[in-house]
Amino acid sequence: MSELAGMRREYQPDRGLRRADLAADWHTQFARWFAEAQAFPLPEPNAMVFSTADADGRPSSRTVLLKDVDARGFTLFTNYESRKGTEAAANPYAALLFPWHPMHRQVLVRGEIERVDRAETEAYFATRPRGSQLGAWASPQSRVLTGRDELEAAFEETAARFGPDVAVPPPPHWGGLRVVPESVEFWQGRPSRLHDRLRYRRVEREWVLERLAP
Repeated sequence: MSELAGMRREYQPDRGLRRADLAADWHTQFARWFAEAQAFPLPEPNAMVFSTADADGRPSSRTVLLKDVDARGFTLFTNYESRKGTEAAANPYAALLFPWHPMHRQVLVRGEIERVDRAETEAYFATRPRGSQLGAWASPQSRVLTGRDELEAAFEETAARFGPDVAVPPPPHWGGLRVVPESVEFWQGRPSRLHDRLRYRRVEREWVLERLAP
């Protein structure tokens, strides 16, 4: 424990974040930071921690990939019968975290969850590698398996079902979830733990920009 207590890193003093530096809206600002994360380069800048809670408020988190972002919100795709899918249906609120640690940056999002329309799901599913398409059918995501063999057998059965020349459609229980933000915070590490935290927060139909204490 003493070793953990001493583990810390002083963040760069020349990477401050001023209110005047931010775009007028959160999605433009996110696009700027995301482009910088890609150029840094980070290995998977679209990796984000997606946190949900069940109907009793018990939370769970996992890392997923952002697949679209615009003024409507942040979109990911999943099995609706998975833990995150069932929790999203029972308690449609979520938090997202983009942990861009090498840049001493984070983006934190809170908002409501909605399903994307089927046309959007189908358009995205068509871009996935065939193996990933088959995997979406084969995996009963989040359910207990008897072993790896059960999963591999299901994959082989699915591959035989569709055949090499058959287009694979998205499963009916698979699709997109969009986190519609209520707040989007841009976090920049600073020396002495006096970090910069600037948050866009929705108030009815308007957005306010405010600085938070670190």
